[in-house]
Amino acid sequence: MSRPYIKKLSFTLLDSITDKDPMVQEQVCSALCSLGEAQPDETLRACEEYLRQHDKLAHPYRTKILRAMETILSSHIHDLDKDTASAVILLASSEMTRTKELDCDWQQAASSVLVAVGKRFTNQVMEEVLNRFQPGMLPHSSVLHTLANLSMSNAFDMVPFLPSILSTMLPMLGMAKQDALKVVFCCALQHFSESILEYLANLDQAPDPTVRKDTFGADIFGAYDFLFHHWLQSRDAKLRLAVVAALGPMSHLLPSERLEEQLPKLLPAVLGLYKKHAETFQISKSLGQILEAAVNVSSRTLEVQLEALLVALHSQICVPVESSSPLVMNSQKEVLRCFTVLACCSPDRLLAFLLPRLDTNNERLRVGTLQILRHIVNSAAAQMEIKKPFILSSMRLPLLDTNDKPQKPGPDGEDLAADSVRAVSIRTLYLVSTTVDRMNSVLWPYLLEFLTPVRFTGALTPLCRSLVHLALKRQEAGADDFLIQYNANANLPSPFALTTRLLVVSSNPYLGDGRGAASLRLLKVMHQNIHPLLGQRWETTMPVLLEYLDEHTEETLSLKEWEEKLLVFLRDTLIMVSDNVWICQLSQEMCKQLPSYSGTPQEKNFLYKCIGTTLGAASSKEVVRKHLRELLETARYQEETEKEGLACCFGICAITHLEDTLAQLEDFVRSDVFRKSTSIFSIFKDRSEHEVEKLKSSLILCYGHVAAQAPRELMLAKVESDILRSIFQCFNTKVLGIKVETKDPALKLCLVQSLCMVSQAMCSGAQASSFHFSRKAELVAQMMEFIRAEPQDYLRTPIRKKAMLACTYLVTLEPALEEQTQADVIHSCLHSVMALPPGPEGEDGVCQESLYLDTVCALEDLLTSLLRQNMTPQGLQIMVEHLSPWIKSPRGHERARALGLGACLLQFFLEHLQVSTLVPFHNLGLLVGLFAPRCADTWTTTRQEAVGCVYSLLYLQLGYEGFSRDHRDDVAERLLTLKDGLVHADPTILFHTCHSIAQVIAKRLPSDQLISLLLTMFESLGDPDKNCSRAATVMINCLLKERGNVLLEKVPEIVSVLRAKLRDTQEEHVLPAAQHSVYLLASQHCEAVVSSLLGSPLPFDSHTCALWRALAVEPSLTAQVLELLLEKMSKDVPFKESRAFLLGSTADRVATLLPLAATCALNEVLSAPSSGTVVLELYPQLFVALLLRVSCTVGVQLPRNLQAKERKSTSLAKAARNLDPCSSAVDALQALLLRSGSQDVLRCVELEGGWELLRTSAGHEDGVAQLASSMAKYAGPRLPLVMKALGCTQNSVYEIQRVTSTAFLAELLSSNVVNDLMLLEPLLDNLTARLKDSSASVRRLVLRGLANMASGSPDKVQAHGPQLMTAMVSGLDDGDEPHSLVALEAMVGLSRLLDLVEPWDLRLVLLHTTIRIRPFFDSEKVEFRTASIRLFGHLNKACPGECEDVFLEQVVGGLVPLLLHLRDPQVPVASACKFALCMCVPHLECAELAAAFYKYLQEGRSVHFGEFLNSTCKHLMHHFPDLLGRLVSTNLFYFKSSWDDVRAAAPMFTGFLVLHAEPEQRTQVDLEQLIVALQLLLKDPVPGVREKAAETLGRLVKFA
Repeated sequence: MSRPYIKKLSFTLLDSITDKDPMVQEQVCSALCSLGEAQPDETLRACEEYLRQHDKLAHPYRTKILRAMETILSSHIHDLDKDTASAVILLASSEMTRTKELDCDWQQAASSVLVAVGKRFTNQVMEEVLNRFQPGMLPHSSVLHTLANLSMSNAFDMVPFLPSILSTMLPMLGMAKQDALKVVFCCALQHFSESILEYLANLDQAPDPTVRKDTFGADIFGAYDFLFHHWLQSRDAKLRLAVVAALGPMSHLLPSERLEEQLPKLLPAVLGLYKKHAETFQISKSLGQILEAAVNVSSRTLEVQLEALLVALHSQICVPVESSSPLVMNSQKEVLRCFTVLACCSPDRLLAFLLPRLDTNNERLRVGTLQILRHIVNSAAAQMEIKKPFILSSMRLPLLDTNDKPQKPGPDGEDLAADSVRAVSIRTLYLVSTTVDRMNSVLWPYLLEFLTPVRFTGALTPLCRSLVHLALKRQEAGADDFLIQYNANANLPSPFALTTRLLVVSSNPYLGDGRGAASLRLLKVMHQNIHPLLGQRWETTMPVLLEYLDEHTEETLSLKEWEEKLLVFLRDTLIMVSDNVWICQLSQEMCKQLPSYSGTPQEKNFLYKCIGTTLGAASSKEVVRKHLRELLETARYQEETEKEGLACCFGICAITHLEDTLAQLEDFVRSDVFRKSTSIFSIFKDRSEHEVEKLKSSLILCYGHVAAQAPRELMLAKVESDILRSIFQCFNTKVLGIKVETKDPALKLCLVQSLCMVSQAMCSGAQASSFHFSRKAELVAQMMEFIRAEPQDYLRTPIRKKAMLACTYLVTLEPALEEQTQADVIHSCLHSVMALPPGPEGEDGVCQESLYLDTVCALEDLLTSLLRQNMTPQGLQIMVEHLSPWIKSPRGHERARALGLGACLLQFFLEHLQVSTLVPFHNLGLLVGLFAPRCADTWTTTRQEAVGCVYSLLYLQLGYEGFSRDHRDDVAERLLTLKDGLVHADPTILFHTCHSIAQVIAKRLPSDQLISLLLTMFESLGDPDKNCSRAATVMINCLLKERGNVLLEKVPEIVSVLRAKLRDTQEEHVLPAAQHSVYLLASQHCEAVVSSLLGSPLPFDSHTCALWRALAVEPSLTAQVLELLLEKMSKDVPFKESRAFLLGSTADRVATLLPLAATCALNEVLSAPSSGTVVLELYPQLFVALLLRVSCTVGVQLPRNLQAKERKSTSLAKAARNLDPCSSAVDALQALLLRSGSQDVLRCVELEGGWELLRTSAGHEDGVAQLASSMAKYAGPRLPLVMKALGCTQNSVYEIQRVTSTAFLAELLSSNVVNDLMLLEPLLDNLTARLKDSSASVRRLVLRGLANMASGSPDKVQAHGPQLMTAMVSGLDDGDEPHSLVALEAMVGLSRLLDLVEPWDLRLVLLHTTIRIRPFFDSEKVEFRTASIRLFGHLNKACPGECEDVFLEQVVGGLVPLLLHLRDPQVPVASACKFALCMCVPHLECAELAAAFYKYLQEGRSVHFGEFLNSTCKHLMHHFPDLLGRLVSTNLFYFKSSWDDVRAAAPMFTGFLVLHAEPEQRTQVDLEQLIVALQLLLKDPVPGVREKAAETLGRLVKFA
């Protein structure tokens, strides 16, 4: 039977050699080797037969089988019979040569088998191999490998064959074409040479001591010659290395003369390979062998080659080594070995080469040289001993010096001083004319010639004074002497020239040491020479002018007023003359002098006005038109003052000549000056585009002045048809038919200024009220466009002011502006002015304060003008709404401006208030709410204005109530006294004053306006000025306190607005104020406030939470709030079940909103420290309600709309609390414990992870238990009332609430506190009554609670033993489910109680319990396996003595499951098995087995399962050999276990049983069944299982 049995086992294993897992394959090979250990011949024959039968088995698997055969052969070669050896040789030879591939693992394995057999059966192997090594035919590469390896493994038997092998091989060298085959030949020659050298080195042990080196010399040289001359030069690097590796040992076998002959070629060739290969180990090793061979024959060639050798070898040592791999390190060692050889034969030459290299600067060369020296000093000690002093003296390194370079400082520069030049002028004319006699006839009238030339302007004052003195002397001499004869003195200026000159220079009177007064005095003295009719008139008018100059100084004089006086003087003079010819001559002279004043723009400007005045007095239309045309053609439009003067001239002229003035302007506009084309007739042909823009602006300004000065009735007839049409024609240019608006700011300014003048002129006429201006909207839109285009960061031009003034006049005209247009006007104007920085500056850096003030005045005029159009509360509100953003601006100067405007508007409205019927001031609250918080503004002016605004609003209210305008109200007047408190910036005073202001408002505000006032003030909570925001909070709370009793219906709105403002406001002071507001409201309307807050969106944001906490400030209010919230939480169902849940498909419970909101609110109120007193009073109700709330929200989902909000709030970290229904209830419960002083309970549950468990369906019961345990430990006195409240939940309609209360009560039994509080009996009665509950979870928890007596009241267990055991055993039989959790709880409970009950009570249930729990050993659920196995252990432990015999059978039956479940994937199961086995082993009465169990199965010690199982099986088979069959058959059952480790442990258990069983016990085992089962396991999907099956099959050889 032995051979077939071994064959069957072998074939079974060999069939598994194709397993995909390498570890299984290795185990199969190991099992084969195990079979081979016991039955080598049969196993080898089985393998040989299997390979022959499975010819198509893949190469890798054939390789593994061959490797296994090699292992068996290596161990049992001397036990092998000849027939088996022959079969193996034939198989291996065939396998080795079946493929032509080179270096194949399969071939190498077969070759290794031959080599292993060849160690004993050399001749048989050589016979087979040499049959495949025939002369004239290239052998298979594996044949060469086999011969080479045989020679290395068995040199003594193989060397005698080598002469014939070498003689056969040499001719084959030339036949090899493939580089890979050439490499094989080289390796064979290398190994042959090495085996020959080994043989020759051990001749004393060799079978044939007559063998000599000469025997191989000829063949080795022939091979050497071929390799050196043909293959060493190959391009294949691998072949070159193989050649050089062979040449090393071959050089030792060459005849001496041949070696000496070849060395001159061999050494350079080998050295040359260093340059071709990065891998130099073989080269260095072979070179060392060659050098040794050369030294052995005392070669003279070495002396010649020594220098080249040293250079090459030295460079190999000094080359940087980037790797520390063994190959690199070995290569270095071989190079150093070469130096050792050279040191022994030529020490002097070597040192002469090395020592000079110590003085080099190259650190790498020095280090390499030192390395060589260190090596040869040690390895060639005999030769180096006498050289050591010489070596030491050469070990020094040169010192390197470094020099510093000096630096020189640079030269210093020199400063040069600059001299200044002073100029001094002295005037002596006046002294000469007044003190020197007879100068009168010399100077008069010739000094007049110097008056008109501009170059003498600097001397004008002394000149005029001299002429006055001379004229007065002439007048004293007589009238004839004074009159000037102009005909006789052609160079003298005409009267018109004198008049013009003196009048013009008087326009700037204080220049040149007071030339204005001097000129006027001269003019007065010269009246007779100018015109005879002027003397008397000037006697009255001239002194007035001179007196005006005396009254003022250069700083106080208004040039505008002075010019107007001069023009009035001129107009009066012209009227006095009333001579058209004289007037025309004067105008001509004035026009003639215009170019003279180009250097003095202001004077030229005045001269233009004089010309206009003079032309206005002229009656000749031709002269007027001529001069106007000349002025337009000669004006220098690029000069701003001249441009203005020209416009003034046309305006003044239009007073009397409107038609002619407009006609000349129209003619000029139609000329070619606007066209870019050149013309010989155009005097403007060279003007640039910029100059044209200047020209346009001048013409536009002219039209404006014409409209402003012309008679109103005539102007209104011309304004649309002529004036405005021409203005816009100049302003807008057409390019290719498309209107293009200019962007020139100067042109814009002129247009705005002109339109302003036109608008003002239209409004000031007597017919203005009836005038219908059709282009009004167009002009307003144009003005708004200009205003919006102005820069916001500075005030540079008066465009804003002029445009707003124009709009101010335009809005009063018909037709009225549309509402939207009016709103756009207000918005644009406010934005244009309010946004300006506090200190507006022009481009030149000069402060433009006056321009700014004028602009603000223009804005005030515009707003009041618009307000006048709608003098109603609605109209006032519209205005204030536009101001509102600026009133709330974060910039103080903007707020100050806005309050100033607001005060202005309110004052205007109050002054013009006319109430015909008693109507409500419906927006009073809104307006007061806007202005009142500004009473605390950081700017003092703003605070003062704000009080004034509130004051005006209260009087407006009184006015609408019917009080007269002069009525004074004592309450409202108090505001004026409160103004003083706003002067100081002290916050305490400010806010106290604001509180007083709020009291005033509360007394005078109608009830229907209170809510609008509050809502508006709520808006101020987010005011950028923190003072105003604080003031708003003070005023709001004052109003709520004073008038909150009337706000019941408005509570939801107030609460909603408060929450919204808190959400939008980040200021710290707002939240406490809002909390106080809610407190004040709740004190008056508690239920309304609670309902409103509960209506807040979930999740409550942090601000809503803060409002809830505000309700806990006062105990009585807190009690009301908590009771209301408890009612709200229990009023509605906790969740709604979807249809899917009702159909039983999935649990989909959705939380209802009101209880959820009430829970969150409870959390917030309870988290307030001030709620502590009330919490203690309501503790039992709160605790039970929240615990039950937690229970009925486990697994409950949020409504879908809240799920999205919860995710969003979580991602943005906005929610202050978790919105999850269960988590919110848990948070509230935690807050309750914290507030009631039960911090220890809270902390204890936290440390145990109980709070997280409470939130989950899987861990809820454990969480409740931990809470109960902590309560019992730290809050025992509170338990009676809590238990009483929980007892009422026994009949709750919600199963989860019954489960939670049962879990809580059950856990209390684990604490001794129930005894201290005398609660044990009531608790047991309560829990026992629940054993009939329809819920399995409740029944399970009841059992857990009863079992808890083992730890809570162990001394009471015996007294209630029968009751407890009956409950537990009934729990084992609870329900028909195979995995009843009630049964699981019963097993766990029994484990706890067994040690405490009476033996008699245990005896009644022992056998029934053991049999009932046995199926659970292999349960799919880990809890059941753990509990049943651990209970089995406890039953063994507690088993009474008289029951041992009955129980022993159960122990034996459970032994295999317990041992195998030590490999259970679940640690608790394995731990339970350890315990149960330790409890079982005493019943087996085997000391050795018990010792093994106690040694290996100690708790906490890691078990080496294989070692333990081996030991266990050894003792079992030694003491209980008859159990073999039963144990094996039980193991077979676990071959199909669902757990991989158990399934792997079962065959291993079986294998150990077989290993330790006696051969005669084989009859107990059905080997066929066992082998079939193991064959099936070999196909198991888990590699570890297959591995153990293969291992066991190997052990079955014992039953062979």
